[in-house]
Amino acid sequence: MFGIVRPCSHRLGESLKTQWMAHLCGLCLALRGDHGQFARVVTNYDGLLISVLTEAQAERATAGGWRRTAGPCPLRGMRTASVARGEGARLAAAVSLVLASAKVRDHVADGDGLLARRPVAVAARRVAAGWGRAGERSGAAVGFDTAVLVDAVDRQIGIEALAGPGTPLLSVTEPTETATAAAFAHTAILAGRPGNTAPLAEAGRLFGRLAHLLDAVEDREADAAAGAWNPLTATGTPLTEARRLADDALHGIRLALKDVEFVEGRLAHLLLAHELERSVERAFGTRSCGHAHGPEGAFGPPTGPYAPQNPADPHAPGNPYGNPYGGEPPRPGKRGLLAGCAVALGLCCTCKVCCADEFEGPWSRKKREGLCNDCGDCCDCSGCDCGCCDCCDGCDCCSCDCSC
Repeated sequence: MFGIVRPCSHRLGESLKTQWMAHLCGLCLALRGDHGQFARVVTNYDGLLISVLTEAQAERATAGGWRRTAGPCPLRGMRTASVARGEGARLAAAVSLVLASAKVRDHVADGDGLLARRPVAVAARRVAAGWGRAGERSGAAVGFDTAVLVDAVDRQIGIEALAGPGTPLLSVTEPTETATAAAFAHTAILAGRPGNTAPLAEAGRLFGRLAHLLDAVEDREADAAAGAWNPLTATGTPLTEARRLADDALHGIRLALKDVEFVEGRLAHLLLAHELERSVERAFGTRSCGHAHGPEGAFGPPTGPYAPQNPADPHAPGNPYGNPYGGEPPRPGKRGLLAGCAVALGLCCTCKVCCADEFEGPWSRKKREGLCNDCGDCCDCSGCDCGCCDCCDGCDCCSCDCSC
């Protein structure tokens, strides 16, 4: 549930990092304040984009009202901080709760892990129902009808049941696109900029497509090993086609953002126009943050689904590109819902989410970087002629003002 947009603190810089953390903490505290401590486990990086977009469109004269000083928290080293508040954070909380509720119900329906046991399944259904009602209340408080999210989830189940070889992949991603489009568009209403509704709906639709695609790509091998349903496998879509769709979605998001009127849109632009591109590269194994420098230069040997799978023989059939490095090592299986929640609470209580160089995702068990990790060698700024490091490298969507 941590999401696909996970920016490196080095690329954000101090100012944008402070803003990003304010929205992350604001979402977490909005969940706690309205729905109790346990609701904080649904905090996720993608959800805070709703809060970021809302504040980015708000007038500067009222922007001060979107912040408050929060008390000490273990995730901030027991320091106080200025955090986001208001309608943007509450909308983000509502969306996160409804989608988390749907995810729990889906796990229960599949009988994953401990949820195959009746008492655990009953308890999980109650948690999911509570989150769903809480999300509905929070959404109604800011004028957002969460029924569109619930409907999208229900349709997703039916579409997946009917999908097979030859089914267009975009018909499988459509419910997710519809849900994220509605959430993104409502940020324009909250900020008092109805003219931004259409372009933000388009950006949200393509973001939903991208989130669905990247999740499918990253989970493809694990799903195959577990016999779980995966949209790429079910529809017979090759990785090359998935990458083409992902690149098209990225381009479409950048075009849509050009038509959005922001008051202060640097963080929103950096996350949606640049960090999303890095998420695509990370999922397809074509680029990553360069903490581990290897013989291939700053980014090391390729990893992920595009990397060759037979490192022993560079010329073997499973290694068509003659690359001796091979693919990713086997990843341990995913945790169940309740076990993941327990690990998530442990990560929060021990501050590993913020302070660890690397930690294991509580549900996916994928490697994550700590939010406050010092990654000063993430990128090579040599040859950059815009003073913006490489965040705008090859980007024609703006005047390169995202973090300069």
